Amino acid sequence: MSEAYTNIPGQRLDLPNPNVALSGTTVGGSPYQVVGTVMQSLMIQLNRGQALYSETGSLSWMSDGIQMNTNLGGKGIMGALSRVVSGESLFVVNFTTDRDQQFVTFSSDFPGKIIPVHLAQGQAMIAQKDTLLVAEKSVNFSVALQRKLGAGLFGGEGFILQRFDGPGTFFAALDGEIVEYTLVAGQRLLVDTGHVAMFEPTISYDIQTVKGIRNILFGGEGLFFASLSGPGRVWLQTMPISKLAGAIRQYLPKSEGNSEGPGLNIKLG
Repeated sequence: MSEAYTNIPGQRLDLPNPNVALSGTTVGGSPYQVVGTVMQSLMIQLNRGQALYSETGSLSWMSDGIQMNTNLGGKGIMGALSRVVSGESLFVVNFTTDRDQQFVTFSSDFPGKIIPVHLAQGQAMIAQKDTLLVAEKSVNFSVALQRKLGAGLFGGEGFILQRFDGPGTFFAALDGEIVEYTLVAGQRLLVDTGHVAMFEPTISYDIQTVKGIRNILFGGEGLFFASLSGPGRVWLQTMPISKLAGAIRQYLPKSEGNSEGPGLNIKLG
């Protein structure tokens, strides 16, 4: 991409195209491009018979041949509630078309990377809350309960994570840059909990207390690490949104009489 361009008065204005970070084809046969560097967008082409679903609020723009259908999802109210507790919206939006070569674009709402994950039949992936940007209709979205109570209570991403089962492609919206590790059997990685983005189901996920009273009181890393044991692959994110929020919170003005408090927050859209 060329960053330089000219604009002569009275002539056509041509802006440089955005950087194409990734391109390819989904498992279901839809061509896609991920464009941008820090704030990325996903452009997918749909033909008749192909379908996608996303949480509400992810759409940026689309061609007029795309049909939207907002609903509670194929699993009804129980499926909707499971999405809520896993960090997604109460409703999902299905995207279909009765024409060929239509397109739809989705954008991440946080600086980071949009990662395509291609799953075969029987293949699965576990991810942090709020990972889903959009997925093919064939991908099964569910919650992944942590079998170890410690991991659920203190694991930073909560007792419930997101699970995606193939076949199909889903697109994950992750925070910051992404670093991948392949762990062999018995190999263990200790991670600040907010940096865990995705891992294969073969990975054992637990928590471990930070050692040393001075580390706990003055280290600034909290009480717990996420413990990830192989075999399997792990993807870590360099800038969790929780850390960014904590960093800027001290600079935000505080209003008097703020009534915000703990409770169940449900994303309707």
